[in-house]
Amino acid sequence: MNDGVQAQVEELPENRVRLTVQVPSHDVHHAVEHAAEDLAASVKIPGFRKGKVPRQVLVQKIGRERLMTEAVESHIGGWFWNAAAQTRVRPVAQPEYDFELPESADEEWSFTATFPVQAKPEVADWKSLEVGAVEAEVPEELVEQELEALRATVAELVPVEGRPVEEDDTVVVDLVATGGDSRRDYVIELGRGAVVEEIERGIVGLSAGETRQIEFELADGSKQTVEVTVKEIKERVLPPVDDELARSASEFETLADLRGEIEGRLKGQIEDELEAQFRADVADALVAASKVEASGPLVEARTRELLNGLARNVEARGVSLETYLTMTGQDPNELVARLRDEARRSVARELVLEAVADQLDLQVPDEEIETIVREQADAFGDDADETLLRLRESGRFETLRDDVRLRNALDRVAAEVKRIPKELAEARESIWTPDKEKPQTETKLWTPGS
Repeated sequence: MNDGVQAQVEELPENRVRLTVQVPSHDVHHAVEHAAEDLAASVKIPGFRKGKVPRQVLVQKIGRERLMTEAVESHIGGWFWNAAAQTRVRPVAQPEYDFELPESADEEWSFTATFPVQAKPEVADWKSLEVGAVEAEVPEELVEQELEALRATVAELVPVEGRPVEEDDTVVVDLVATGGDSRRDYVIELGRGAVVEEIERGIVGLSAGETRQIEFELADGSKQTVEVTVKEIKERVLPPVDDELARSASEFETLADLRGEIEGRLKGQIEDELEAQFRADVADALVAASKVEASGPLVEARTRELLNGLARNVEARGVSLETYLTMTGQDPNELVARLRDEARRSVARELVLEAVADQLDLQVPDEEIETIVREQADAFGDDADETLLRLRESGRFETLRDDVRLRNALDRVAAEVKRIPKELAEARESIWTPDKEKPQTETKLWTPGS
């Protein structure tokens, strides 16, 4: 059972909505505790250090009304947006709040929020839409790359004589560091990053029996010198591409069967990618035909989500977003503008698909959601019952239901539009008319809930 904020929706004239939001007592308590900590850190009270003021003294000094006002004002936005997401309303402006301050930090509390919403779009007849699709073809070079990778798995290491070390060799070396630490008969596959780059580069060109002093920088910025002696050089000898390769590197008896399996697997992957692109194009075509324009705080919130996601991905590589933008030569304002366009497209797609789901009266029963969750939990080795409990408690079960509802709506539309060759669709698009003029935007694969 979801014990988070609950909301009731009242539709008003002129595309306005009033939400009555019920905030559970534990959320109110948390907000008051948080507000008390913030005020205690900022209010000067003689005889107490900042942040160490007892609650009773703090309330006597500032008054209960100020404490409750701080608690509400610092948290009401989060409560509102959680309720808006839960009820699937789409604000296009900030809400007007109406409430009385909580009487207690340990009781349920409610407020209302009134705001304009995105008008529900009139969905175009998708059965008349023509959307370009690409037939999957497997380039021969991809098959050859797969075969080369298989050859590498069964390659034989053969000692070589009469030449120095080359970049893709495997070498046996002795490493003696400054201070006496050593590693004897150490095997290094060059090009695999098993040792620091300076050592790999320094080994190339040495012959068996030769020694070289190589200096490199440690993580703390200090220098280290190691003496490298090449003892043996080996090279990979790749087997021919024939039936014997198929038998030794796979479960197939002939090269023809192996090629067939590779082509089929690659074709399946390509078909999945092309189908994802087709579905994104279908959603965009329906948005355009239905003349859906997304705007307002929801687009801005989605833009912030995209920007924060990019920052997390970049920082996970040990680079700040600012440094990343400098390295890639991107202007921060242009980046935000691109992300806002992407957010606008994403929200518009959801709006039109929600309208489709409403028109078709699509319902997603609990059993369908539970099946999806259990399949994913099993795939990742998680406990399905615990996962379902967490989803219900956090309210994400309903979010997942909405995502599946949009996916099902897109399934229906994608199955019923007129699928035409991509080349024909592009040729028709190139015939310019004023109503077709639109700014060029980067294509991105999309599915509901992405």
